[in-house]
Amino acid sequence: MRGYALLMAAALWWPLAAGAQGYISRLLHHPVPGGVAVVALGQGAQAPRAFLQENRVMVLRDSDQQWIAVVGIDLKTPQGQQVLRVEDARGSRQAGFLVGRKDYKAQHIKLKNKSQVNPDPEQVRRYEREYKEQIAAYGRFREDAPSNVSLDRPVDGRLSSPFGLRRFFNGEERNPHSGLDFAVPQGTPVKAPADGVVTIVADYFFNGKTVFIDHGQGFITMYCHLSAFEVKMGDQVKRGQVIARVGATGRATGPHLHWNISLNNARVDPAIFINAFAP
Repeated sequence: MRGYALLMAAALWWPLAAGAQGYISRLLHHPVPGGVAVVALGQGAQAPRAFLQENRVMVLRDSDQQWIAVVGIDLKTPQGQQVLRVEDARGSRQAGFLVGRKDYKAQHIKLKNKSQVNPDPEQVRRYEREYKEQIAAYGRFREDAPSNVSLDRPVDGRLSSPFGLRRFFNGEERNPHSGLDFAVPQGTPVKAPADGVVTIVADYFFNGKTVFIDHGQGFITMYCHLSAFEVKMGDQVKRGQVIARVGATGRATGPHLHWNISLNNARVDPAIFINAFAP
């Protein structure tokens, strides 16, 4: 009886969990911690609104004309069922998806600057101020839909440190790697992978010189360790426009670009959006 009950529960869940079959779903649907779930929401005349907990979720019309929720899944999300709240002309309902498993490797990094492993109290206060600025930028939701979700690479170069690595600095574990690194020379031009609005241009303690671009509907990209800026806060940028130059500022051992993507305030693997995801 218990096996039958589980089978029936799975059968009831499946219509909610099944993703759409349009282009965006085929491109982005990798429902693991740090990944993306694409959830079918139906074919109504108007776009529904979707929420994961308190965070608004991107909703687009896919190539098969279904409305879909494009959901960022936080790295700390456990395996199992997750539920969206969906609001449309019919009222409020639920749509679900299943989060699978993904194991991430460890990386050990040696830093000469010990303060970037254990900052002093003033540096901690600086970091806390900067962290709040970044969290506020990640949490914004503009109604404008992104110009594209299949992104260009911001630089042409070798992928080095992947997303999700467990990171150890001088033997001490810190937060997992929340972006994707490109090994490219100092001064390499960094290009916007989609249209958007620049929301941060700043020099941060850990990130170094940093740019944030808001692409719409909670789709945010971040570019770190830059040597120079080519935009200012509030600029509207176009896909392919040079926004900065690669450097080694902040907590970096050499020139590279750290590229970060956030959806509904969850940092997700940028490799998904450039067709380079490794299951």
